[in-house]
Amino acid sequence: MTTRTSQPSGGALLLSEMKEFASFPKSTQRYIRRSLDVAYGRSNPIQTWSRDEGETASIRAQARFYKQLDHLRANVPDDSGLDMIEPFLGMLVTLVAFDLGQDRLPTFAAYRFLYERLLGAGSRPWLPAAFCAASALPHLHPDRRRLLLQSISESAATAPGWSNREPIFWPEWVEKVDVAAAA
Repeated sequence: MTTRTSQPSGGALLLSEMKEFASFPKSTQRYIRRSLDVAYGRSNPIQTWSRDEGETASIRAQARFYKQLDHLRANVPDDSGLDMIEPFLGMLVTLVAFDLGQDRLPTFAAYRFLYERLLGAGSRPWLPAAFCAASALPHLHPDRRRLLLQSISESAATAPGWSNREPIFWPEWVEKVDVAAAA
């Protein structure tokens, strides 16, 4: 006899996360993979991702901002940790403002996908607040601010609870295969 649980299996969760990632625009997928490389030192991000001097400067700036990730990961408050709001949320909003300013995370879903991997499942209760705060900052064009703020659903903004399950799918750079040479 088998029993059913309300939680999908690991394979189903992996496929769900892969489908979500595939639903993002190609530029968003590229930025998420690049960001994870910068955050975790998975490769040489400049060599892998830079197509011009502007992108090289952006990756270097991102690396400077992402130096704060270790501190943020170590200091994620629990969802009632109001005494930790200022040191955590202030730093997080600054980091999110940088990423949103790169114009590659067009929605709350794309931002959430990246930041769950940057900070872990424990950060989920704080992600809507950081997104809304960073989306409302004046460094973004008013039309962009409007689109970003409209992308967060009411259920995401007012969730009564958050999953503590860590992300399973971690997208990475995949080298292109020369079909002629592979044959």
